Amino acid sequence: MSKVLIIGCGGVANVAIRKCCQNYEVFPEIMIASRTKSKCDDLKKKLENEKTIIHTAKVDADNVSELVSLINSFKPDTVLNLALPYQDLTIMDACLATKTNYVDTANYEPVDTAKFEYKWQWEYNERFTEAGITALLGSGFDPGVTSVFSAYAQKHYFDEINYIDILDANAGDHGYPFATNFNPEINIREVTAKGSYFENGDMIETEPMEIKRVYDFPQIGPKDMYLLHHEEIESLAKYIKGVKRIRFFMTFGQSYLTHLKCLENVGMTSIEPIDYNGMKIVPLQFLKALLPDPASLGPRTKGKTNIGCIFRGIKDNKEKTLYIYNVCDHEEAYKEVESQAISYTTGVPAMIGTMLVLNGQWRKPGVFNMEQFDPDPFMEALNKWGLPWQLDFNPKLVE
Repeated sequence: MSKVLIIGCGGVANVAIRKCCQNYEVFPEIMIASRTKSKCDDLKKKLENEKTIIHTAKVDADNVSELVSLINSFKPDTVLNLALPYQDLTIMDACLATKTNYVDTANYEPVDTAKFEYKWQWEYNERFTEAGITALLGSGFDPGVTSVFSAYAQKHYFDEINYIDILDANAGDHGYPFATNFNPEINIREVTAKGSYFENGDMIETEPMEIKRVYDFPQIGPKDMYLLHHEEIESLAKYIKGVKRIRFFMTFGQSYLTHLKCLENVGMTSIEPIDYNGMKIVPLQFLKALLPDPASLGPRTKGKTNIGCIFRGIKDNKEKTLYIYNVCDHEEAYKEVESQAISYTTGVPAMIGTMLVLNGQWRKPGVFNMEQFDPDPFMEALNKWGLPWQLDFNPKLVE
């Protein structure tokens, strides 16, 4: 009987844990562990009528010895890391020490530098291979589902893919003047960092929010979107055959951008510690404490998300275009799992990726990105577990 240790108890974890309980034949027993055990206990109480056996524990995910002790005590088959990206490496170290499979949803990012890339985790490949265990990186939506969409397009529709545009649109309205839909610290670090895209073998850097496009999204309508750096660009450039350019765009409303610019201008988005009344504080962490908890946005949020990939390439010596995307409704997500669609679209893939490692379909020694595995079982599971996808063979292209 398989067991999974889930580290973290925020909005994404709430969704992933509830979906594990729905899929109790694969997840008969789980443990939820977090720095704040009361959050784990509260969620366990809400799920007390589920068939999945749920345990809870307190753990500091920055402390390898604590993690090792917990893993040795519970003896899970796989650890699902839904903590902060800063904690990826300590959790991977603990998995190595205990020879336990590892799954996460976002790549490692140093606390003191707003720079996220895969190099630190890819360096674990030899050690995971020697230990005979699997590390599955980025099993969220973007990265994650977008990577699987790319592998699926490559397997079934193209001889080679030359251009990939990843589009992430959120048309949800939570009613607040300013709030972030996932961890404020991670979100703001991401959007205030320099952008980048891959073209002809090189990563090309841009100023934050420098490149803007307008796109008419299915079921959502026209939205302003901006080019950002995103981690799946790095792995897709490595694993998708024939790719010449990869870009990532995310939508933002004008109110969000205006508030963000004001906060940036007065230093509130800085990650550099400052002295305040004899204490060291990080402005962005202080701002996070002031902003609404993303987990509280669920009952307030209305509207839909649309996330997908537009591919251009060659099939049978002819040019071909394909748009694969998912539309998720905030209110429907909340009815099902008491979370808004941003958490839902990350939590469902986290469960699916863990399931495929557990059942052996995506399990082999080493460190892997999502697009390195057969996409078909994942794509089938998306339709089954709440994130159905659609195909458009004549989409509007992004300039």
